[in-house]
Amino acid sequence: MTKYLDFKEAKCRDCYRCLRECPVKAISIINHQARVIEERCILCGRCTIVCPQNAKQVHSELPEIKKILAENKEVIASVAPSFISSFGLSNFSIFRIALGKLGFSDAEETAVGANAVTKEYVKLMKTGKYENFITSACPAIVRLIQEYHPSALKYLAPVDSPMLAHAKLLKKDYPNAKIIFIGPCIAKKREAAESGLVDGVLTYEDMQELFTENNINLDEITSMDMPRKAKYANKSKGYPISHGIINSFEVLPKGYDYMAVDGAERCIDVLESIDNLSGVFIEMNICQDGCVNGPCSLVNSKAMKKNNDRGGSIEATMEVHRYVKNEIKSLPPEKLGAIKCNVDFARAYPRIKTNSVPGTESQITAILHKTNKFKPEDELNCGACGYNTCREKAWAVLNGYADVNVCFPYMRERAESMSYEIIHNSPQGLIVLDEDLNVIDINHRAKELLGIEVANMKNLPAVDFFNISEFLQANTLKKALKKEKLFIQKTKKYVNLSINLLQGDKVLFGIMNDVTDDVNYDDQLLTMKKETLDTTDRVIKKQMRVAQEIASLLGETTAETKVALLKLKKTIQAEEGENKE
Repeated sequence: MTKYLDFKEAKCRDCYRCLRECPVKAISIINHQARVIEERCILCGRCTIVCPQNAKQVHSELPEIKKILAENKEVIASVAPSFISSFGLSNFSIFRIALGKLGFSDAEETAVGANAVTKEYVKLMKTGKYENFITSACPAIVRLIQEYHPSALKYLAPVDSPMLAHAKLLKKDYPNAKIIFIGPCIAKKREAAESGLVDGVLTYEDMQELFTENNINLDEITSMDMPRKAKYANKSKGYPISHGIINSFEVLPKGYDYMAVDGAERCIDVLESIDNLSGVFIEMNICQDGCVNGPCSLVNSKAMKKNNDRGGSIEATMEVHRYVKNEIKSLPPEKLGAIKCNVDFARAYPRIKTNSVPGTESQITAILHKTNKFKPEDELNCGACGYNTCREKAWAVLNGYADVNVCFPYMRERAESMSYEIIHNSPQGLIVLDEDLNVIDINHRAKELLGIEVANMKNLPAVDFFNISEFLQANTLKKALKKEKLFIQKTKKYVNLSINLLQGDKVLFGIMNDVTDDVNYDDQLLTMKKETLDTTDRVIKKQMRVAQEIASLLGETTAETKVALLKLKKTIQAEEGENKE
């Protein structure tokens, strides 16, 4: 978690979209989770917009600000003029009344500070010291220059942003007041925290939550005249739209060509070539079409799309433009003279260095080699990993921001290589057919079992090479099939065949196990058993004959013995009778 962005780990799905969209690559992907590298982040908020899973969300200061409102009698809101487009209003007094209901003692448009900034720009430009002049109103642009394009610091206006300029003016009039900024910008949070002038920042999304929580309906609030109504039209209320700063000048100072650049990519392009320019005033804004398209702007009832939809930001631009135009019609213009108050709006913007290391050529090369990038032509620079070039990705790996193995061409190559090795070195025969029974893949073992000598069979009909009856049956029935001891006539082999249907890919996947030896062993065992039974039968029969012969001989001798014994018995009985007499 950072101070300004929170994360929902469960929702981060390894899509790398935030990294691809980040203009300064301030996202690290470690263990499949995206993390903001706080020291590198310029808080443009792009990652919060593009995340399809809403895994990133802006840290809310609502609890702290509710506490401020409860504990302080004097809390003043500084409201960015883009509120017009986000809340669909045409009058600041409506918003001011709503803030009063929430406990704010007063509220002003930040455009009061923007007006002071424009006057400072005029004063600086008239000195002739600036070959080129870059506006400092956008804190994300300021951070971008300080950290990534320090050579352009000499062109950056050393002036407060409108938020800080307004805070200084409010502090002058209300020295004990707490100042809360309200707007669509995340970068304002860091700017406020580092300034010590602003006590908190609420986004428009926070405000919508507050209004809902307190049952405040802006449409039901009647516009009314408010105290301290402006005497002059403030053209600086156009700051949140493209060309808004340029149009805030009553008369454009001479000696410059004026251009508005918005969107991170365009701003970076200009900053990279800034030293080739001369006499150019550049109004820069990190958000495309300006602050109205900020990361925390709202989708209003007019079906305005959020942030990354240009159609929505154009409608928002027109709403702010009409708001400024109507004020100019109703109030006299102000002559942009010097600010008649003792407030110093000067601000220094020093270079900011990070802990990232650029890396030596040998270090970058060594990392490239880990993903099989040995020659310049191996560096595809496809951008799938989120980085613009392979060398930029290698730099991220060196700094611990990325996993070296997350290179999709390399991962695919490695997966295909491993898959090829596994399939073609498998002891089992593997056959993959499409739904039309054409060969997608077949390994060497399957060819051996089927007796196929053709080298390349891919995309050819399988029926041209082997009997596909079982595959045809499985494909017709749309279910798995198993066949045991299937005889292959050509090779005299027996196989167990298992066919599975991969429904998602609409393919048939066959696995063949050679069981020829098992079948032959079973046949041999059966023969041996038969021979053993025959031998046993012969032995039994012979034993029976012997037994019968023995029985016959035993029968004759027994009869003769019986006759002899009877004769002996009679003789003994006769002799005993004579003796008795």
